[in-house]
Amino acid sequence: MHLEIRHLRTIKAIHEVGGMARAADMLNITQSALSHQVKGLEEQVGLELFVRRTKPLRLSSAGMRLLELADRVLPEVEAFSEDFRSLKSGRKGRLHMAIECHACFEWLFPVLELFRKAWPDVDVDIRPGLAFDALPALQREEVDLVVSSDPEDLVGVDFSALFDYEPVFVASTQHPLAGREFIEAEDFRGEMLITYPVERSRLDVFSQLLTPAKVEPRSVRQVELTAVILLLVASNRGVAVLPDWVVREVRYDSDYVTRRLTADGLTRRLYAATRDVDTTKPFMAHLLRLARTEPLKLQRP
Repeated sequence: MHLEIRHLRTIKAIHEVGGMARAADMLNITQSALSHQVKGLEEQVGLELFVRRTKPLRLSSAGMRLLELADRVLPEVEAFSEDFRSLKSGRKGRLHMAIECHACFEWLFPVLELFRKAWPDVDVDIRPGLAFDALPALQREEVDLVVSSDPEDLVGVDFSALFDYEPVFVASTQHPLAGREFIEAEDFRGEMLITYPVERSRLDVFSQLLTPAKVEPRSVRQVELTAVILLLVASNRGVAVLPDWVVREVRYDSDYVTRRLTADGLTRRLYAATRDVDTTKPFMAHLLRLARTEPLKLQRP
């Protein structure tokens, strides 16, 4: 039996209006074409689908079985079609993100809250990009956006610049380095450095300062949460290097001092990596605009 969606629509239309002529108008086809379609369907099933001696036209028991099928299938088909219309128009989509830095969540959540209100039909999810290779996952379409400070030349991937930030030295006001105007690589040799639990190549303090200078701190303590890092620093258990958007609230706290790294300071840039076919999608373009502007509010004194 070769059953098509149009057959189900035909059965439902005739049942709803009770006649061939009105059903043909509803379906925007000629009455002759509709009658031919019904006849062909009846020949396939080998049964009459309508009791033709009644007015309005009634479905036979076989026709009622098809109507039950139409009532189940047609709403799903319409929902599926609407999903595709929404995808095509850019109103609906998937935005699964991978984040390659712990501290990014500080500015990302306010951005996503604004995004959610503007694009309620976009499915948003976040995967910490620390336990897997985020950029290959982007190319495999397992995620749709990767926040990273290390752009690469990858086929089919765009790296959109978001904003610049400054890695900042943080210590207790009781720490011997608190009196310095700025902090250099050599100053870390005798220190307990408190970091996030990630590879050194992903930490600014190592990639931009200590590794090039071939300086090793006395020890490294890895801590998952920013709040705990700041608690340990305030207790003079060690020092840390955090992005400027994280330390905005402790700049004027009497328990902490913040200092630039090197006399000129260090500047880093965050990027959003997306597949090039997705970069210009309306919801993706809006998210990128938000990610360029909202975090800057957290960097202001």
